[in-house]
Amino acid sequence: MKQGTLPSVDSPGDMTGPTDLPTCGPLPSRVGVAAPSPEEPLGVVAVGPAGAERRAVLATLLGLDPVMLTVPAGSWLVVRNAKVPTRAAFVPGYRQPHSYGADRDAAGPALARPPRRVELSVPEPLLRHFTLIDVPDTATLGVAGTRVLLEAAGRAGALLFVIAADQAFTAAELNLLAEVAPTSVEVVFAVTPGAAGWAPLPDGSATTEGAGASVPPVGGAETEVDAIAVTVEAHRAALLAAVPALAGARWFPVDGADSAADLRRALVGWSSREGLQRASVVPPVLPGQQGRVAVAADPGDWSERLDRHTRSCAQRIRQHLALELANIHLRAVQEIVFGVGCAGLPDLLDREMAALSLLATAQCDQAVRGIVADLASRVLGAPPTEGVRRRIVTAVQYGLADHRPGRELDKVLLVTSTAGVAGLTGSEAIDAVASYPAASRDELLPPVAVALSGGCWQQWRTPGNDDHNAARAWSQRAVREVELGLSREVSRRFEVIRLSLGAVLSDAVDHGILLA
Repeated sequence: MKQGTLPSVDSPGDMTGPTDLPTCGPLPSRVGVAAPSPEEPLGVVAVGPAGAERRAVLATLLGLDPVMLTVPAGSWLVVRNAKVPTRAAFVPGYRQPHSYGADRDAAGPALARPPRRVELSVPEPLLRHFTLIDVPDTATLGVAGTRVLLEAAGRAGALLFVIAADQAFTAAELNLLAEVAPTSVEVVFAVTPGAAGWAPLPDGSATTEGAGASVPPVGGAETEVDAIAVTVEAHRAALLAAVPALAGARWFPVDGADSAADLRRALVGWSSREGLQRASVVPPVLPGQQGRVAVAADPGDWSERLDRHTRSCAQRIRQHLALELANIHLRAVQEIVFGVGCAGLPDLLDREMAALSLLATAQCDQAVRGIVADLASRVLGAPPTEGVRRRIVTAVQYGLADHRPGRELDKVLLVTSTAGVAGLTGSEAIDAVASYPAASRDELLPPVAVALSGGCWQQWRTPGNDDHNAARAWSQRAVREVELGLSREVSRRFEVIRLSLGAVLSDAVDHGILLA
């Protein structure tokens, strides 16, 4: 490799050392639609442009007052089923959520920064089928927010796109839908009346054949029914011209509780099918989950290979993250100079840190899976079955606690107002950083978590603090500190993996059988 260059994000790269040096394989270079885990609860992610009355559509589906669904700008709303109504704000930098009343007139807590998510729990039969997730308007998501949305939609399983009759799809929205289209995510569209109601009927006639929507009569007026149908078909045609893969998506005009009933039934029907499919993925007993597993007669230099493997993967991930952070700094400068200015810097950087956390987590997870598969294959003499892999993972997780006394891997990196990075440990602290938390993780390592502290908002939203040069210098220092903090965390994580996995495989080699 030439001096001063980095390996390609899609190739293992050229590292010094023996020619048979194990590599991590291709690591994900960006956050995309995540594959849903069988244990992941079903969810419907609602998204769309501002002015489409998306909150009113969700409130109609749930039978709630739209005021109940109000959250601070930039925060996600997660609505779950529960017997007792509660509402809580999860703010990075705190281990416990901020609770406030779930009634209509309850005021939100005074927070130094917007929460990453607000969880609302209400007794609603629809939420027994799936969790409802509302995200910020598409125009405010940006590059990083869109990546976080894609990851959440993949785990949830369904995407509800709400658009008004007088709105058109933007390029960013079409790109978002184009990324979702080839995946297993169910995409459903809801069209709401515009500022002037439904579009007027052109030339006095129209056809709805092939519109893919169920158009109920509204007020008994035939012209109004046709106007709704023409509006829905026009939106559908505009979408399919750019994203033909969504030809099978269903469309629903929503203008009140009666018209929302069809959308409600469609989402319940999807949840029934998706729930059965996820439940059938994992058998009750995995192959190799029980019984003795013999070790290969000559596992070779597996210990040295483990050392090289962990060093190689840690180095590659650090390089990936350094490149991504350089791009983040460029987008921060663009926001300061050409965007909202200094006041918009905390919002943008916090979204970027959320997407960066997901990327770092995915890369670490994939690299560790590759390490376990490679070393287990050498020690056992054959690729491990899923049951054997899980036994090894469980044994390694038990050993992780022995190799990190007083140095928790459950750690949040918080960017401070002085452009430094502070650490906060604990699984509760990591949970507070998630926009849409995962129910469970079948991975060895906890997620990587990076966020901005409340002091960043207080500093750059102070009236009169609009020094672009100071903001650019601050963002450069903050990005550099995050790079150093992540580099240390990645190295530490792979070191404890090396120690714990090495102990498990050493016991297996010494005793001739896998003891996990």
